[in-house]
Amino acid sequence: MKPAVPVSPLRRLRRTELPADTVALARFLIGKVVVRELPTARVSGRIVETEAYPRGDPAAHHYIGPTPRNRSMYLRRGHAYVYFSYGNHFMLNVSAEIEGVGGGVLIRALEPLEGIEQMKLHRQNTNICDLTSGPGRLARALQIDRGLDGIDLCAPGPLWLGAISTSPEHQLGLGRPQAPIRHSRRIGISRAAHRLLRFYERGNPFVSGPARLRS
Repeated sequence: MKPAVPVSPLRRLRRTELPADTVALARFLIGKVVVRELPTARVSGRIVETEAYPRGDPAAHHYIGPTPRNRSMYLRRGHAYVYFSYGNHFMLNVSAEIEGVGGGVLIRALEPLEGIEQMKLHRQNTNICDLTSGPGRLARALQIDRGLDGIDLCAPGPLWLGAISTSPEHQLGLGRPQAPIRHSRRIGISRAAHRLLRFYERGNPFVSGPARLRS
């Protein structure tokens, strides 16, 4: 399977476009683009799966209050919160509330768009559907680490959020419209596991998790 490369320039998302609510932002980000500017290449992927961790959520890092580790979750919406998970991989989140209120959206999966060969090198994997289908995988593919924690994703820099033109002459090139957005319980947590705060593009082959949570 060969994903499409956008035929029109990506535009940077403006903060005013981002809903000031964690759950709304998690849904809004489906179909948007994560862009990583590297010294030798630009790599990007279209967001196809997210999870919301809203205020007061016992499963969220911000539930215990601000700490040196989670302080980026308290920045105004549109900043990166990057943490190291289980001593194994980094994970990218987007701060999601007003400044001073903890909230975050975990980016769980991307559909690769640009720099696919570079992603394969970073992941040491040639299976395109495995490159960015999962939060740890996408962080490695895009070379995202703690050095990017706290940066403004709505400003010029090494990591930013974008959108692709939806005008008829600048279609994404997938040969199909964006599929319906579904929701489910979140993956890999024990607290508040019943909450339906995971959003994904139905049927997209780059969505992570078991088949029953992708259909």
